[in-house]
Amino acid sequence: MSIVFTGGGTGGHLAIIDSVKEYVLNDKVYIGSTSGLDTTWYKDDTTFKSKYFLDSKVVMNKNLLGRVKVLISLLKEIKKARDILKKENAKVLFCVGGYSAAPASIAALTLRVPLVIHEQNSVSGVLNKFLEPFAKEFISAFTPNSVTTSYPIKKVYFKTCRVRDSIKSVLIIGGSQGSVTLNNLALKLVPILQEKGIKVYHQAGEKNIDSIKQEYEKLGIDGVEVFGFTTKLAKIVEDADFAIARAGASTLWELTANGLPALYVPYPYAVGDHQYYNAKYLVDKNLAYVYRDNELSVDRVLEIIDNINLKEISTKLPEQIDPSGAEDIAKYLETF
Repeated sequence: MSIVFTGGGTGGHLAIIDSVKEYVLNDKVYIGSTSGLDTTWYKDDTTFKSKYFLDSKVVMNKNLLGRVKVLISLLKEIKKARDILKKENAKVLFCVGGYSAAPASIAALTLRVPLVIHEQNSVSGVLNKFLEPFAKEFISAFTPNSVTTSYPIKKVYFKTCRVRDSIKSVLIIGGSQGSVTLNNLALKLVPILQEKGIKVYHQAGEKNIDSIKQEYEKLGIDGVEVFGFTTKLAKIVEDADFAIARAGASTLWELTANGLPALYVPYPYAVGDHQYYNAKYLVDKNLAYVYRDNELSVDRVLEIIDNINLKEISTKLPEQIDPSGAEDIAKYLETF
């Protein structure tokens, strides 16, 4: 029998799957989407017994006709997912949300395959909110009665955790899709940081790499490591001393586990403003900073860099997350 993982679209969802599957002993199967990051993320992965990529599509932000077409397509993909779950003898389906998860999750319910959901954010996503009443278990770091309240993070972030006592390098994380706000900030901020002798890592987004590199060249800036999707993010996080990042849950908890202090700039269109509330959890403990897009400025960032109590924050951050989160979830999935 196999444990089936589903969900994706973004790196945050896929990072949860990666962290949990490290501890799963049963055969592992993945069902994702041909859209988003799923195929790129897992194209070279050999830990899954089988991988399937369905034609899942986003329903939101479409007109009525568009939604009807997506729903018709969804019904076809649910049938494919049912066949996959039967073929792989699924004993449980672990859903991390995102439109990639819809066909397999609904298929599991129709087959009475136990559905276990992990909600990464303080406010549930659309699919997870819809599926929660039907789930065998709903896991969240923000739910006291959850199987575990510790966010699942890959063990490498804990292993390479270190205390920072000075800022020699800054990591700007706009996500694998990039952030216009953070990219624009970087082009103004990086020249000043380089004058201070600070190295910069810049996740500009896969589609923006060439254009951002060209902008740096126009500014006469070199030495900035510009990237989009990368399998080396854990190493970059380890090397960095301070981060400026969107506040997706996986990013926030990975930085926290590694002891990397950060200024969070929540994505303004996140469902339920969940990125702001993700960041607020640490801000309320005086362990992070948060600025909205319209509050962000080079001067404010430099003020933080010049005055942050780096060592104290870096020391206290890892205390906010238990390393057992991913292992606890894996052990629970093995019980089915």
